[in-house]
Amino acid sequence: MSERSVASYLSDPAFYADPYPLYRALRERDPVMFTDLRGGAWLFTSYEDVAAGLKHERLSNARAGGFLKALPPDTHAELQPLAETLSRWMLFYDPPNHTRLRKLMGHTFAQTSLDTLRPRVESAVHELLDAVEPAGHMDVLKDFAFQLPLLVIVDMLGVPRDKRDEFIVWSGDIGQLLGGATPTLEVARRAQRSVAAMTEYLRERAALRRRAPADDILTLLLQAEADGDKLTEDELYAQCVLFLFAGHETTRNLIGNGLYALLRHPEELEKLRRDPSLIKTAVEELLRYDSPVQMLSRVVTDDIEYKGRRIKKGQMAMLFMAAANRDPAEFPDPDRLDVARKASRHLSFAWGPHLCLGAGLARMEAQIAFSALLQRMPDLRLADEPPQFVMNLVLRGLQSLEVRF
Repeated sequence: MSERSVASYLSDPAFYADPYPLYRALRERDPVMFTDLRGGAWLFTSYEDVAAGLKHERLSNARAGGFLKALPPDTHAELQPLAETLSRWMLFYDPPNHTRLRKLMGHTFAQTSLDTLRPRVESAVHELLDAVEPAGHMDVLKDFAFQLPLLVIVDMLGVPRDKRDEFIVWSGDIGQLLGGATPTLEVARRAQRSVAAMTEYLRERAALRRRAPADDILTLLLQAEADGDKLTEDELYAQCVLFLFAGHETTRNLIGNGLYALLRHPEELEKLRRDPSLIKTAVEELLRYDSPVQMLSRVVTDDIEYKGRRIKKGQMAMLFMAAANRDPAEFPDPDRLDVARKASRHLSFAWGPHLCLGAGLARMEAQIAFSALLQRMPDLRLADEPPQFVMNLVLRGLQSLEVRF
């Protein structure tokens, strides 16, 4: 790699079109490298080091207000409500608070089995494909991948489907804030407005569910109890916002990125079409090959000596799971897509205590979605216009994906 700063590489649209050559160059140069990114951060890019970082007790998740560092100090008070809401996300907690919240959330999800959800997902998939099939073409993101996880999430939360468009806006605004290389004040303000709007809506729905409980996640969260402990009001709304954001962004980008990868590798698409039993391994390989979540950040809580490097308290560690997923030390011939590869050790859903709670649901949605697309659209192919990736350092996804069938 050249002597350009890492920050300059990550502001280049060419990086977002294909980040993997840079990841490879960084890993080969130094898999744990101090850079100028975000005012000075450590980049972890090998499988061994990313996996270690995800489990390291001195690399903290308590970074919810980190976006404020990129903004003028005189705006921090204005944006404090947003920082406080994000700080209640289970994602941004360390033990013992993380353990407590995960137990309460895990108890809730355990009562909603994937077998129970499967018919809902299948119905939503075919409903969306029925709507576009007569036209012979669609934008996979707008017409399918954006819509599917939202249909599932709003059904699980017990929210009317006519709120879908608002949920898309809310989720997108949060994603721009958390994934931008350098968040702007306007992006932060939009995210704050969206989080406030969703929280207020959830407050109204929670009041309704207290009066009239239903078979949905919101009711279960209101009733959730573990070891005599319950979610507070603020924790409840914060976890629901997280559920919307994480469940929507991850699944839509898994479907979009995954289908784009298959369409660019027609021999692998045909292999999967001929042998539908490969669908589970195919989804794991698509998660590995082009992860919907590229990296997670951590804050160093105490000075660390790691492989001869002195990592100081207060510094940022950026754990690039997508780079780890292309590490040849873990995955032979890592830049080759192989839908039959045994790739379940990928890090796309993180690792250790912060392994994504919704991973099973995302996998199931993707398996059903890809199976239906290949079965119902045997002539599925890319349209002429090359798709563009969103410039987002954390969440990798396409702006659109035009296909014909």
